[in-house]
Amino acid sequence: MLERHLYLIGMPGSGKSSLGRKVANNLRLPFLDLDRRIQEILNGTVTEIFERYGEDAFRTAETNMLIQLMGTTPSIISTGGGIAMNPLNRELMKASGAIILVDRPLEQILSDIKLDRRPLLAEKGLPEVERLYNERIDTYRATADLTIVNGGDYFSGVDVLQKLITDHFAV
Repeated sequence: MLERHLYLIGMPGSGKSSLGRKVANNLRLPFLDLDRRIQEILNGTVTEIFERYGEDAFRTAETNMLIQLMGTTPSIISTGGGIAMNPLNRELMKASGAIILVDRPLEQILSDIKLDRRPLLAEKGLPEVERLYNERIDTYRATADLTIVNGGDYFSGVDVLQKLITDHFAV
């Protein structure tokens, strides 16, 4: 059992959700995908939420969700790519857990990201992915307590994240 939440941050397409879900299952720990939770509450996909309410409303929902999670059972939590860009969100995550950056090389993100699932990227395409990466990567790195590089295949990413969690946290 974890003592604090473990927040996975990083770019869209870095592997936060897929790796986090698998590692949580392997270690028999609770897992929460923050974007999915927001989608359930607001009854729509992230794209639909952006279209219906706007990005500001989605970002407010992220912050509210972090506040609600503070007193809950510690879990591995996959966050959206933009959550760490808000200073309040960084403070909330630091206060209630440890932050792990899932850092994936930009070239790999560009090669297989599914843009249609990502409202900030769908219209502008791969150049927007590169722009966001360059805009966000320094904040991600400064925010993270620990970092994994997810530069291999899925199974090696799972192994690296699982080892980091078992080595650093009472699991």
